[in-house]
Amino acid sequence: MNAAFQSLIAEHQGLIFKVCNMYCDNREDKEDLFQDIVLQLWRAYPSFRAEAKVSTWLYQVALNNAIARLRKEKRTQQFERLNDAAFNVPAENNSDERLSDMYAAIKQLTEIERAVTMLYMDDCSYREIGEILGLTESNVGVKLNKVKMKLRAILKQG
Repeated sequence: MNAAFQSLIAEHQGLIFKVCNMYCDNREDKEDLFQDIVLQLWRAYPSFRAEAKVSTWLYQVALNNAIARLRKEKRTQQFERLNDAAFNVPAENNSDERLSDMYAAIKQLTEIERAVTMLYMDDCSYREIGEILGLTESNVGVKLNKVKMKLRAILKQG
């Protein structure tokens, strides 16, 4: 199991880093969250039955861990607002103002809205997003429509 698990993590570390970048704003927090996610994946690995895609299972564990961590930090009054660095996404032209504005708007969304947005931007289907977040496909569609309207309103204000 050890070699197979290590291979799984090596193959999908980009997915885990993406979640860490979405929910943490400094390097140390990102590293801590990455370790927490890998530990949780290790604990859950023996019970993974491959009924869903590996990426769906990984997203589910990673997002649940990230969101739980955020909620815990909020409860202990140690939560700091995410900054623009949390949404550093490699682009061909980093000076693209529209992309920067979009990620600034995304950071204003709730944890769940950011998760839905990230998965949608990763070309996950409504079914996959629903499986990962524990929502119905129709609820995913409703949430995405609300997120799109919210982002339009935020961008219109800016």
